[in-house]
Amino acid sequence: MEEGSMASIEEEVDDVASTPSSPENTYKDPDDGRQRFLLELEFVQCLANPTYIHYLAQNRYLEDEAFIGYLKYLQYWQQPEYIKYIMYPHCLFFLELLQNANFRNAMAHPGNKELAHRQQFYFWKNYRNNRLKHILPRQLPEPIAPLPAPVPSQPPVPPVPATSIAVTAPSAPALSPMQYAIPHGSALGKNDMRTSGVDRRKRKKEG
Repeated sequence: MEEGSMASIEEEVDDVASTPSSPENTYKDPDDGRQRFLLELEFVQCLANPTYIHYLAQNRYLEDEAFIGYLKYLQYWQQPEYIKYIMYPHCLFFLELLQNANFRNAMAHPGNKELAHRQQFYFWKNYRNNRLKHILPRQLPEPIAPLPAPVPSQPPVPPVPATSIAVTAPSAPALSPMQYAIPHGSALGKNDMRTSGVDRRKRKKEG
């Protein structure tokens, strides 16, 4: 009895394996994959935020083998026909880093999250200047002016011999007319108005 039942089960398994799956049993997106495309696009671009990656690491999503396989599957967004829909290109950079187990473990620590966020900020801050260095043409170096010809050295000038210059004594200053009229130190006394008046009265009395 048991042998007959085992034989019947094996026949049923063979019949299921031999019958091809009908197209009606395969899953088909009702909107031709549009909804799936938008959901995966949104998730991939969320990876541009180091805080979100830190959240995934803290909740042990990055330790799940199924989730790690999903991250590997999402690498198709790096292909040219899909990358044109990406608005935040940093997500592809972090998606590539998430393929590394060391990076997945490191992002569970808040310090590494802050480091990644700070480096991302510095990249945005200096992006324009770094791009201009590669876009703008470099200026040609200025030509070096030729050195001037050396000036011939002049012969030394002989020293001028010292000449004796006669020094004349200063002449005596000229006398003024007043000095000629009354010489200095003269014995002549100055006329006194009082004595001259007395002499006149005496002469009148004598006369």
